[in-house]
Formats: sequence, structure tokens, C-alpha cells
Amino acid sequence: MATELKNLSSYDSTKIANGKGRRIGIVYAEWNEEITYALRDGAVNTLVENGVDEQDIHLASVPGSFELIFGASQMVKSGKYDAVIAIGCVIRGDTPHFDYICEGVTAGLSKLNVEYDTPVIFGLITTNNLLQAQERSGGRLGNKGDECAVTALQMIAQFK
Repeated sequence: MATELKNLSSYDSTKIANGKGRRIGIVYAEWNEEITYALRDGAVNTLVENGVDEQDIHLASVPGSFELIFGASQMVKSGKYDAVIAIGCVIRGDTPHFDYICEGVTAGLSKLNVEYDTPVIFGLITTNNLLQAQERSGGRLGNKGDECAVTALQMIAQFK
């Protein structure tokens, strides 16, 4: 479903699995920090609102979105987390760099989901401009971080 048709922060809390006792890793990119920090904070707040103790949420930053693959990999391999959320933001520019980063991160995070038993939640937003990123990080379309947190809790409940 296109984001334009659904607010990323809208969810029915009665249908979300309680996160009490769950440990969540969040790896987030420093690049485009105005966006990624808002996404990170949205994820943390939603996890806490749904029962996850703040002490059970581990945050790790990486320089850019491409490094999310390594950061998420290290979290998954540690065996400490019930789910890992990878948060980043890539905004299209004038060169094909956007395509390489988006494809690489997608492939890398997808591989982790296939190879390990810990769900890795895809929180990379890929937009054409800064306004679209702002709209998806707490603006008029909600916060993708909220959606990632809900997804993590649902995946844990379904498969762990």
C-alpha cells in the first residue's frame, strides 16, 4: 500500500503484541540525522508504549545507510535481541549513488532475514526529496519508525 494512502503511525494498539520482556536492537544511520533521529525516536517511543522496557532497547549508530547491513548483522549475530530494526534515509540526488545504496541495503538486510532466526525490520526510507523524508519521519504521513516498531513486535509474536 502506498504511504500516501495510510498514516505510518496509525495502528490499533489492541492488535499489537505486548513487548514486555522483549529485547530490541535498533541500528540507525547518522547520515540525514534530522530524519533518522526522528525515525529512531518514533520506534523507541512506540516500543515503550507497547510494553518494551527502555533498558531492553539497545541503540547503535552507524555513519550511513550502507553500514546498516553491518550494524544489523552484528546485532543479529550477538543473539541478544528478539528483533533488530534498521533505520536509515536515502534521498535521491543527481547521481546513481542513490540506486546503489538502496539496492545494497535492501539486499543486505534481506539476506540477514533469510539466514538468521532474528527478524530484521526494514526501516530505510528512500525518497526523491527532503520534504518526502520529513513527511515520513513524523510529518503528515506519520513516522516510519512507529511502523517499524509495530512490525518488530508482530514478527516476534508470530515467529519467536
